[in-house]
Amino acid sequence: MRLAALLLLALVLAAPAAASEQHPTLGELEGEVMCPTCKTTLDQSSAPIANRIRRFITTRIAAGDTRSEIKQKLVAQFGPAILAEPSRHGFNLLAWVLPFVAIGLGAAVLAWLVWRWSRRREAASAAAADAPIDPELERRVDDELARFDA
Repeated sequence: MRLAALLLLALVLAAPAAASEQHPTLGELEGEVMCPTCKTTLDQSSAPIANRIRRFITTRIAAGDTRSEIKQKLVAQFGPAILAEPSRHGFNLLAWVLPFVAIGLGAAVLAWLVWRWSRRREAASAAAADAPIDPELERRVDDELARFDA
């Protein structure tokens, strides 16, 4: 039952992604393509080259190109730096993997620090419980408690 629900969820989520691949919009691609002049995404750039790339994308969308085809043509013309996200192959794979590794290591270090802090508190608490009480202090506390009871 769970497997069927997961498969259904995957199909529901995959449908818009497939539609976006087949029928991309300029708005979608503007966030995925870099301006060669500004080094920002097209949606943040007003440079003449950014406007030229926008016109190229609009023309390619009207011609029926898919998202991948448009990106391939842009890479052929400007090089891989035109894409806002690094490829998921070779050395660039590190850009995708390292953040997750860092988060995992950070969580492990944090867990270790919390464990160590709790062990120190337990040791300090045990040491305080084993320490002898000053008889004079104990007598004064008993006197104060007796005075409150009266």
